[in-house]
This record gives sequence, structure tokens and C-alpha cells, in this order.
Amino acid sequence: MENISIKEINAKVKDSSAIIQDLLREIGKVIVGQQYLVDRQMIAILADGHILIEGLPGLAKTMSVRTLAQAVRCHFQRIQFTPDLLPADVVGTLVYSPKDGNFSVKHGPIFANIVLADEINRAPSKVQSALLEAMQERQVTIGEKTYMLPKPFLVLATQNPIEQEGTYPLPEAQVDRFMLKLVVTYPTKKEEKEILERMSSGREIEVLPVMDPQKILELRQIVNQIYIDEKVKDYILDLVFATRAPQEYRLENLKPLISVGASPRASIMLTRAAKAHAFIRGRGYVTPDDVKQIGMDVLRHRVIVTYEAEAEEMTSEHIVKAIFDQVEVP
Repeated sequence: MENISIKEINAKVKDSSAIIQDLLREIGKVIVGQQYLVDRQMIAILADGHILIEGLPGLAKTMSVRTLAQAVRCHFQRIQFTPDLLPADVVGTLVYSPKDGNFSVKHGPIFANIVLADEINRAPSKVQSALLEAMQERQVTIGEKTYMLPKPFLVLATQNPIEQEGTYPLPEAQVDRFMLKLVVTYPTKKEEKEILERMSSGREIEVLPVMDPQKILELRQIVNQIYIDEKVKDYILDLVFATRAPQEYRLENLKPLISVGASPRASIMLTRAAKAHAFIRGRGYVTPDDVKQIGMDVLRHRVIVTYEAEAEEMTSEHIVKAIFDQVEVP
């Protein structure tokens, strides 16, 4: 870590995290409730991670992403995934010009700061793998040339629950690229009444930009400097290792239920997300509570359950919760 004291980083975070409250206020003009969804979007932007959002249609998933893009003055593109979509429809293609006999590059909608991949699990695997390179390498290949994507670059993908018709389950490698997987539920009756009043008036709600892409990159620098104690790092590692070898953490009953545990990427993502969570709360250091708050979203899609677990109706969320309950908090 750079030679910067916790006191200095704390002061820095206090000064710069106030802008997040302004951002939340602007988004709150349009999005009612859904505090969890908006909060996690902030974390993804600050920790440079992608989000997979699962939920039924009509829960403001698309609207929240669009509003976020307006509030941070970022170039936004929405791609509607369909079974007949081709990789070229996402990344772009070479276009032949008969006039001079040359090929020119036509960039696809992936060339944006915030990309909404709507209903990602309706597209076939070759389209999903085209998105994979963009998400992991922050670049795409068109023809023989590689093109860097703009910074910041964030993919927010929505998927319908797997039980719905016409969905292709995302491959494990693809799912692992998402820092967070969120499960969005219905609003409360009170929230829905406010949505009804706000959205049925016919008035356009104006969202003012609070920051720009450059500011996001500056905030990320500060988030990276947030202090994380050795004990908290060990706690993160214990949680991740408990998904691979539960018997070492007195969780023998989980052993037959886990097919694949979380990858090393989970430890990295959990650390980065916990730092961003601390930043939003105006702190320059990570507490075990930051890890707990964000842990389910980082781990729920990285633990693959066995057929035995499915037979017992045990989901990965049940397993992650059992691990959090058992692993000792520093």
C-alpha cells in the first residue's frame, strides 16, 4: 500500500463520498424504493465490476440502469438479446465499401460506458462469448484488429428467472465474470403507490448529471486506497475457502451439496466490493460488516450446487448463508 495513513484516507473518503449522496438523490427522483439495486449499482461503478440482475419483467431494472447513465453523464447503450442475435450485432463488423474496395469498421453497441444487456439469457452461447471478451479484457476483436473499449466500461445484464421459456442458461465462465448477481423482488405496497402516482402523471422527470466518466475514474483511485486489515482479508479467504472445503470449517453437511466452490476471482471481487461498500458509507477502512453486507451478491452465482442439493431444494443462497453463519467473524 502507498505511504498513506488510515487517517488521511479516511479524510479523503469523507470529502469525496458526499457526491455519492447527490447521485443517489438524482436516481431517487425516478426510481422509487429498490434501494438495494441502486446501492449495488454504485458499488459496481466504484469497484469496476459488472452486474447480473435477475428478476421478473417490470421491476424497473432497465429504467434504473438508464437513470444511472444519465446521472453520471455516461454514454449508454441497450442491447436487447434475442435468440437470433449474432456476435457482430454486439461488437460490430467490417463493412465493405465498393467505391474504394476497402473495409471499414462499424462499431457495435458494446462501444459505450454503460451497456445494458437486456435478457442476456435469451441469446445463444456464441453471442454470450463475444460479450465475455469485452467484459474480461475490456476490448473486442473485429476482423484481425483489437479495439479497446471506453473507460469506464460497465456491463449490467438482466436475466429472466431460468424457469421462463426460451432461455439459455449462462455458462459458468460467463457468470463468474460478473462481480455481483442481484435478485430483484417486487416493491412494497407503499412504494408501488408512489410509483403509480409518479409514473401516471405523464410529466417527464429530469435527471441532472452529477458527475462525469473522468470523476468515476478518480473515485476508483480513492476506493483502491481504502485500508483493509489482515484479519478482514483472512475472513474473506475463509469465506471463499469454505465454499471449496466446507468440512474444514465444521460444515461437513454442505460437502455433498456443493459441486463447484467459488474461484479465486471471488476473493478479489469480494475485497473490491467491500472497499466500495465502505466508501459509500464514508469510511476509509473495511469492516467485517462490509464483507457480510455484500457477500451474498458476490458469492451466490459462484457456488454451483449438486443434483443432491437440488433434490433437497437447497439453493446456492442457502449454502452461502450457512457459511456466513458458521465462519468466525474477526
